[in-house]
Amino acid sequence: MIIKEALFAGSSQRTDQKPKAVHPEFAFIGRSNVGKSSLINRLCGKKGLAHTSSTPGKTQLVNHFLINNAWYLVDLPGYGYAKMGHKGREKLQDIIGDYILNSEDLVLLFVLLDSRHDLQQIDRDFINELGERSIPFALIYTKCDKLGPVALQRQVEHNAAILLENWDELPPTFCSSAETGKGREEILDYIETILNNL
Repeated sequence: MIIKEALFAGSSQRTDQKPKAVHPEFAFIGRSNVGKSSLINRLCGKKGLAHTSSTPGKTQLVNHFLINNAWYLVDLPGYGYAKMGHKGREKLQDIIGDYILNSEDLVLLFVLLDSRHDLQQIDRDFINELGERSIPFALIYTKCDKLGPVALQRQVEHNAAILLENWDELPPTFCSSAETGKGREEILDYIETILNNL
């Protein structure tokens, strides 16, 4: 897939505030500071489209980006740690839950995982809940340029073994790097394949 146009289409806290034009939605989520905004910018080939920050919890709204006037890339707040109080974290969880459970246009959720670390319990809990609620998803490992190929493969296989304790089979899995562009074509081609089958 070639991205010719990527436009910010609006921010919302509830699904009834989403952009009025209806298109298929592919959403991105991960633990705070997993490199989500950087990956989105790389996928779209547009620096500064999604705001990046070294401070976890920067994204606090559901942000829609219209791609090629055909589908939305949706940037969701990160789950887990964010520099805010308990009430603030609860509010973010409400925003995330409302979107994932109530957006009728959500086609697929990409769950981002840091390739340098073992799965945390919060990742496992989030992924298992997606399964319980029958939310279609795929996994994207981020920052894959930070590990050598052998270490990367070992880490991905280790995390896969952890997931297979609860799952019969794994969802589609991609390795990516916002720095080098690794995985970009594969992720966009996967989206294109799904769009063609809708």
